[in-house]
Amino acid sequence: MNAPVAEKKRLTTSAMIASIASEGQRVQAAPFGKALVEYAATHAEVVGLTADLAKYTDLHLFAQAYPERFHQMGMAEQLLLGAAGGMAKEGLVPFATTYAVFGTRRAYDFIHQVIAEEHLNVKICCALPGLTTGYGPSHQATEDLAMMRGVPGLTIVDPCDALDITQAVPQIAAHPGPVYMRLLRGQVPLVLDEIEGYRFELGQAKMLREGADVLVISSGIMTMRALEVAADLAQDRLGVAVLHCPTIKPLDEATIVQAVGQAPRLVVVAENHSVIGGLGEAVASALLRHGVTPARFRLAGLPDAFLDAGALPTLHDRYGISREALGRRIKGWLG
Repeated sequence: MNAPVAEKKRLTTSAMIASIASEGQRVQAAPFGKALVEYAATHAEVVGLTADLAKYTDLHLFAQAYPERFHQMGMAEQLLLGAAGGMAKEGLVPFATTYAVFGTRRAYDFIHQVIAEEHLNVKICCALPGLTTGYGPSHQATEDLAMMRGVPGLTIVDPCDALDITQAVPQIAAHPGPVYMRLLRGQVPLVLDEIEGYRFELGQAKMLREGADVLVISSGIMTMRALEVAADLAQDRLGVAVLHCPTIKPLDEATIVQAVGQAPRLVVVAENHSVIGGLGEAVASALLRHGVTPARFRLAGLPDAFLDAGALPTLHDRYGISREALGRRIKGWLG
């Protein structure tokens, strides 16, 4: 391969797997892979499988540590998850990794029929969730939560940062039954360690910051953005509360209902997902069923559309999920 072509390929690949960290932001390298290696050291039942994406889901660290417990399934996501189900039937705890678009769109029936219907102990950890790649719709999993929320008995986790991932891995491993976790890989931002006393707890939402004017309910990387926006708007004397919901299903409805009902303020659900079928609709449904009506309610998610390809910072701003764009949206809704 000549040098210009090699450089073009390198840049293209970098765009696809780009870190979501901002310039100068603190990061941790490969928190998922490191946490899984540590947990597996005392849990011989844990095995790792991937569909030709060990390096790009950080599972290569597990492969290096436990080569006899690592299985490379090739570019065959249905086989990947079917095999994971079979291993779970034999008492193993498979961690299966791929990209979110492939694990959900290509293998949905296998997740539903092979894994979920029999409540098998498979942990599906999928990288590039939502709009976290510069490639277009072929790699942008903007509807994965909508798809997976419909699978009976499936637990769904959307971690914010490296700390969330590190603490989530042993908890989802110990949780009986299937789990789908959106996976941040590579150089993952680290922000939640600055929140005093914060700890990831499966199934629980956590109030990270109080504020009288706006309540942002968020998951995944949008919690990081919400905390940044809250700090920005504090300069304008606007109080923004941030409620982090790293577990999408089962949703911590009690904490959400309590937070929304305690004060008449603008409620914004911020998510790195289509406004169709994700956290926003889950929260809206919960509030209606519990008879709680917020003063105002808005969804700050991705549009119901096929999104463009391009550089991530540009795309995040275009589609309203960057720090600056989310701040503009909230100030506009406040009027």
